[in-house]
Amino acid sequence: MLSRLICRVVPFAASLLVSMNGVAAESASPPSPDVSLDVYAKPARLVDIGGRKLNLRCAGHGSPTVMLEAGATSDSITWYKLQPLVAKFATVCAYDRAGFGFSDEGPMPRDLDAEAGDLHALIHAAAMKTPLLLVGHSRGTNIARRYADKYAADLSALVLLDPPGQHLQEFSPAFAKQETEERIAGIAAMKKCETGAEKGQLENPPAELSRCLRGPNPEYTATLNEAQHAIKLRPAFWHTLISVFETNSLYDEQVSPKENHGALPLLVLTPDSAFTDVPPQMRKAFEDEREKTQKLILATSSRSERILVAHSSHDVQFDQPDAVVDAVRKAAKLAGDSAKKK
Repeated sequence: MLSRLICRVVPFAASLLVSMNGVAAESASPPSPDVSLDVYAKPARLVDIGGRKLNLRCAGHGSPTVMLEAGATSDSITWYKLQPLVAKFATVCAYDRAGFGFSDEGPMPRDLDAEAGDLHALIHAAAMKTPLLLVGHSRGTNIARRYADKYAADLSALVLLDPPGQHLQEFSPAFAKQETEERIAGIAAMKKCETGAEKGQLENPPAELSRCLRGPNPEYTATLNEAQHAIKLRPAFWHTLISVFETNSLYDEQVSPKENHGALPLLVLTPDSAFTDVPPQMRKAFEDEREKTQKLILATSSRSERILVAHSSHDVQFDQPDAVVDAVRKAAKLAGDSAKKK
């Protein structure tokens, strides 16, 4: 299963390669390809948000309406386990952010304000029922919180899946420096892939570009692998990817002392095994960093709660989707109770 997308102990370029095909194989002998995932081999509903389109995937019916915000450079396929479960009791939608999946490229830079603005435009262009419940994973929790800052009236609750630590400099200055250096090196590597995509070289890449894309994912059918491969050939994908890393340190969007979500129900899910891929000598710094960040996030709402998730990596939506379902149900109930009091 996916490790943390930007795992700080893995060289940046190598971690990027892990992300290229979305869901990685869980074992050396994976099961036969899952044909049901072929729905992700083509767009669902392309919604015009003002001269460009974002790919929106919705399922289920009724209330509440739940919107899923993926982490880092992931797209809607990251919710393949969770979305069908939530669809059993709610309307639930996932989407591809601009430049990823089947969505058109968006204006640069792709910072948190740009992502939150696109999501706002999408929700209203698609005539989704608001206020809705917003679920974010990893960097998606930063986007969700920025959305709550800017468009609070649209939201009934927030569910945040393992918000990443954002104070590494405080707990490990040396490793923070190393991470910055690896990020810069990774961006340089991505720019070479970007140039290759613009020249149409990635389909049959020269040796120096051979690591831009991974091979087929054994959990995917040929149809889905071909679709995923085609997405990564687009210059738009590389433009967007580079902008995300240039304009966001990904885990350094520190919690502002001015951030305040009032009485908005806010649940934070914290997995117990998020740092198994971190060397033991560094693990405490990462744990302390995440602990501080998540406590600050919880303090932004008077109706916040932390939920500890056992037997889960950072990717809670893969490892323990039922725990996320329970959190969504709880957040919806809290939101409903708030609405009744008004």
